[in-house]
Amino acid sequence: MSIYFLALLIGVVAGLRAMTAPAAVSIAAAAGWLPVSGTWAAFLGFRFTPYIFGLLALVEFVTDQLPSTPSRKVPQQFGARIVSGGFCGAVLGTVDGSMIGGLVAGFIGAVIGTLGGYEARKRLVAATGGRDLPIALVEDLVAVLLALWVVSSVL
Repeated sequence: MSIYFLALLIGVVAGLRAMTAPAAVSIAAAAGWLPVSGTWAAFLGFRFTPYIFGLLALVEFVTDQLPSTPSRKVPQQFGARIVSGGFCGAVLGTVDGSMIGGLVAGFIGAVIGTLGGYEARKRLVAATGGRDLPIALVEDLVAVLLALWVVSSVL
């Protein structure tokens, strides 16, 4: 499978949930699925890095359910998702010697995931009579499963 396609998909994950993508990439690096030791991304495989990113992802899952959480399309949220997607795409690209290509694909995927995820959630909530929580939980599940599939497909 093309590393650029996988980088695009990890960007989509970041667009859905900004911290799920780096958590998955870090877990994969620590598990040896992503051979990043000896590269700029080696820190992702360090002992505590997956726990830190995993905790941040869990916090994001909870805060996403709060009514005070701003839209993913506000500049700060959108920017965080783009940075996360680009970073994770660059990590995947590094595995294949294509860091810049992975970075760009991750950026593009994050934009797709942010805008597409927003529209899909908005429409699904409307179709279910305004019930956001079940749709948000499905979106969480999609982000986690897609992230795990992507990082397990790199090699």
